Parts: sequence; C-alpha cells; structure tokens
Amino acid sequence: MISLSPRKTMAVLVALAACLPLSGASVASASSASPALSALSASPASSAGQRAGKPAYASVTGSAEFVLPYYKDDDIRSFSFDAHAAPYSRPLPGIPTGLPTDARGTIKVSHYSAERNTTYTSEGRVDCLVTGPRTATLTAIITKVGPGGPPDVGRRLGFSVYDGGRDKGHSDDRVGFSWNGVNLMPNDDAAPADAPVGTCMAPAPYAPVTKGGYTVEHAELPPVPKS
Repeated sequence: MISLSPRKTMAVLVALAACLPLSGASVASASSASPALSALSASPASSAGQRAGKPAYASVTGSAEFVLPYYKDDDIRSFSFDAHAAPYSRPLPGIPTGLPTDARGTIKVSHYSAERNTTYTSEGRVDCLVTGPRTATLTAIITKVGPGGPPDVGRRLGFSVYDGGRDKGHSDDRVGFSWNGVNLMPNDDAAPADAPVGTCMAPAPYAPVTKGGYTVEHAELPPVPKS
C-alpha cells in the first residue's frame, strides 16, 4: 500500500469531500486497532480532551421504540445502537490512515408487524459515526437478517439520532433512517429505487421516540495522525 504523508493524506480527504461520493468498498475490521489509531489515542489533543472532562471519542448508545409521523399504524419499531468512534482505523485505497469518522459497534433493528403478527429483526456492524452536540449520524453494514426479513445482508444502512436530553426521560429523542422512501433515485420511466447509502449518510432524525431513549456523546473529529 502506498504510504502518504499527513499533508498528502489530508489533500486526499479534502478532494474526496469536495467531489467524490463515498462507496461501500470493503474495509478492514474495526475490532483490530491500527498503529495510526494507537498513535492517535496517545496524542496530546486526545489527552487534553480527557483532562477537560470531555469524551475523547464520540458514541451513540441506547435502545428505543419510535413512530412514523407520516404513517399511522399499530406496528412497533425499534433501533438499538452501541456505536463508538474509532478514528483512522479502516485504511482505504489512497487513504492509508483511514477516515476521522471510522467507527465500530453494532446496531439492531426490530419491526413488529401488527398485520402479520410477526417480528422482523436484523443486525449490523457499524462502520461510520459523526456527531454534533446532541446529534449523530451513523451507518452500518447489515450482517444478519431474521426469518422473513428482506435480503439486506451486505447492505449499508444509515441512521440519525437526536438526543433530547436526559432530564425529560428521553421523551424528546428522535431517530431517522435511510429507507422507507427517504433515500430514493427518481426515474422518469420507472418506479424509483432505493439509492445507495454512503458512509455516515442519513436523513435528519424525523421519527419521534415513544419509549426508551438514546445518549449521544459528542467529540470533535480528530486531525490526521502524524506518521
């Protein structure tokens, strides 16, 4: 793999951000920390953040049920997140350091259909996470689908979270997700199909939480680690 200096790596990241969509290319496992991640963990900026009482890395955790504001039914839908930032841990072609939004963890999706009296489930591996104060977007590659579910294994799905605060029992929390008509490719000659989901891409958190809640721990994206 070609080795790039931090300055050249940053140039590649800027170029990608300006003109190229991120694709679902194969990536390394987030469970094995890279040398770059190890170096970053010991960086002065990371230590300063910890000293200030702020989390060194972002995370989204929790489980909640929610409703669709545009479609009323008796179904029960829920997402569970255990997502943690692992910046610069997934090397990509041309970007050997990986990205500041690299992440690890799991997501679980559950949908009880009242009409069919059946619960459909799926699980996924988190590959990207980015946060702001009380907000987050993350993506995951689906690794397991329960009986009767859609053929989504290997597909990237996007999620968004708004953490409405812990003092109100999470009653103001919200979630969003990249299917059910919010991420389509219109076609004049045929019914629109779902568009591919890039890393960390998700709509705004539009669905109100009705039970449970989420906690977003915000941390700034760290700079490219030095060689």
